[in-house]
Amino acid sequence: MTLDPQVAAYLASLPVAEPVTSLDEMRRQNTFSGIVSGGETIPLAQVHNRAIPGPAGEIPVRIYRPTPDNALLPVVLYFHGGGWVLGNLDTHDNICRSLAKHTPCVVIAVDYRLAPEHKYPAALEDAEAALLWVNANAQELAIDASRIAVAGDSAGGNIAAALTLLARDRGYPSLAAQALVYPVTDYYTGDHDSYTTIKEGYGLTVQDMRWFWDQYLSTPEEGEQPYAAPLRAQNLGHLPPALVLVAEYDPLRDEGQKYAQRLQEAGVPTQFIYLKGLIHSFFRMNGVFSHALEHQQNVAAWLHSRFEE
Repeated sequence: MTLDPQVAAYLASLPVAEPVTSLDEMRRQNTFSGIVSGGETIPLAQVHNRAIPGPAGEIPVRIYRPTPDNALLPVVLYFHGGGWVLGNLDTHDNICRSLAKHTPCVVIAVDYRLAPEHKYPAALEDAEAALLWVNANAQELAIDASRIAVAGDSAGGNIAAALTLLARDRGYPSLAAQALVYPVTDYYTGDHDSYTTIKEGYGLTVQDMRWFWDQYLSTPEEGEQPYAAPLRAQNLGHLPPALVLVAEYDPLRDEGQKYAQRLQEAGVPTQFIYLKGLIHSFFRMNGVFSHALEHQQNVAAWLHSRFEE
């Protein structure tokens, strides 16, 4: 295994982190670093914020449209990463801009409720509400309700994957695709080799993941539920075509790969991409890694191909 030179230089440049005791400060730092590492803003014809109804009040969303008109376009619901605790509409803004531009499609980023204030399944309930709202308001949004995809990175990939299970189980209209970028698919048990070999030193650590799960779940037993840990689902059949990306130097690597394998075994058309030399969180770091935009464009090209079928 060899680190990508840009990744190696980035990791070497990181200062020794000071302990952060305040969740508010952690979120402030995460937002700041996300905006800075996201690089120069990708221009789009239309970007606006609004609030949609949710199960516990309004859910903030940001709607990205690559065209100045209201031409009928497919749509991607995007869920940001951050361990269900961190992240917001700003930290992953350039991912959404990139997908909207290069697919092209409407992207709706969902600012779902965060843990630990809002435990599982709050984030998934907000995702479900967003999906139902998009279906109900397709005409107003000038989107094609027959071409709705979901996407997300890390914890957002977990939410996207869980939403496809929930939509299937509840008989919602079929989704066109799911794009999962280094998704969390399994509850932390230490069973996956990458939790040992990529334990620390590459950004996301095993200790981080254990802490994130503790914030997200009310009890360890909830980690057995498929809507929390999609890899635990007994049946992965009849789900939308999937794209699964994993990074070589990521503790989540093996569970993402196993999820892709299980989707394939269940008959779900699945493309699996193993990104050598890269680390967790690279996908949103346009301002740091040239590979970020490259792989955003690759995801967009895959989404485009699914929408054109």
